[in-house]
Amino acid sequence: MTEGERHRPVLLQESVDALAVRPDGLYVDATFGQGGHSRAILARLGAAGRLVALDRDRAAIEAGRAIDDPRLTLVRAKFSRLTEALRREGVSAVDGVLMDLGVSSPQLDDGERGFSFRADAPLDMRMDPESGETAAAWLARAAEGEIARVLRDYGEERFAHAVAKAIVAARTRHAVATTRQLAAIVEQAVRTREPGQHPATRTFQALRILTNQELEELSLGLPQALALLKPGGRLAVISFHSLEDRCVKRFMREAARPSGVPAKLPLRASELPQPRARLVGKPVRPKADEVVINPRARSATLRVLEKL
Repeated sequence: MTEGERHRPVLLQESVDALAVRPDGLYVDATFGQGGHSRAILARLGAAGRLVALDRDRAAIEAGRAIDDPRLTLVRAKFSRLTEALRREGVSAVDGVLMDLGVSSPQLDDGERGFSFRADAPLDMRMDPESGETAAAWLARAAEGEIARVLRDYGEERFAHAVAKAIVAARTRHAVATTRQLAAIVEQAVRTREPGQHPATRTFQALRILTNQELEELSLGLPQALALLKPGGRLAVISFHSLEDRCVKRFMREAARPSGVPAKLPLRASELPQPRARLVGKPVRPKADEVVINPRARSATLRVLEKL
């Protein structure tokens, strides 16, 4: 059994059920990761079905080649290039898109990637290690106010100014180049934290989101996913923190509202223009038994949108 087969993604059954997979349909797994969702979708597809799986991380794509299935196409791309990536594969419309947001388990568990303070490693944090600026390089050049803003906006860190001040002071003595260095700096600056949460958790989240432009990628990818859907096709998105979920919720609610109607204009329901999509069910969160097995699931939220 491979590592991908042993790993069970968060809300696996619920998210694949939400897609309402048709045996002959064409689906997109926009966040391949370890391939757990892709395997589950493939299991529901018939011989005529097709799945296109995307990931920006070369390591994920290479690992995915172990899946020997002619119905699966692996593409190295990120959300903001979704339409372009599918066009290169001859795809202009799909029956469903699944997005499992945030950092993948292999990225977290590989200490050398610099996503976690559990191991001492270069402070990298790039989901695509071959492009963009590392977290360490950004911390070396950013002004104190800019660091504080990122920690506040992306990490929802109450002590953003104290942490930024500590980082700037530390880098005058030596480069803040490793995960343990940064964690120690934050631990000294943050004296209190929620029970069970490391003081550096919010700082690491903020830097990861910044380094990978995660919210910008999501805001660009969501409308492309909706535009690609065929009528009746579904978009299922799993988010893991409030910033992601807020973005997803706002987008889906807006898509489910009639467009082009002036505020307070008196219209009957029958006179309203049809919205682009409808919300499917209520937000879904992991059951207690899943959280016990996989603590990373505790903050997950699944939202589903169907194109009309």
